[in-house]
Amino acid sequence: MVINILSIVLFFTFLTLSSIHVYWAFGGELGIKSAIPTTKKNEDINFRPSSYATVLVALFLLIFSVFYLIQTDFITLELPKNWTNYLLWILPSIFLIRAIGEFKYVGFFKSVKTTTFARWDSKLFSPLCLFISISGFVIAFYN
Repeated sequence: MVINILSIVLFFTFLTLSSIHVYWAFGGELGIKSAIPTTKKNEDINFRPSSYATVLVALFLLIFSVFYLIQTDFITLELPKNWTNYLLWILPSIFLIRAIGEFKYVGFFKSVKTTTFARWDSKLFSPLCLFISISGFVIAFYN
């Protein structure tokens, strides 16, 4: 029961994140300045992802959402058991690493903390990644 609830929550979470990335890939600007790490000086953007890269991220997030929906048996799709077992541990590990961060601009242990991105990262992005990670590990453990 808990696995099904967490899987459904992760499905909707990843589906929402995927939709946001599609919106950005096709030129949407809402929230984009808060979602890209910036330097301390003048809030200069460290990098500007291409539309192609943003669509690719959206596609992976969509795949992750479907993967977790499959775990609820709402979708019956036979995946190789060894792939499923690996993915159940790899996906939450990716989001745990993201939550921890790279120690400068991203994650709980970042050193740049005064930018718009850093504030959003501390309030929303990193906690969300930690939630995804913990939920994924619970699903993996009980699956």
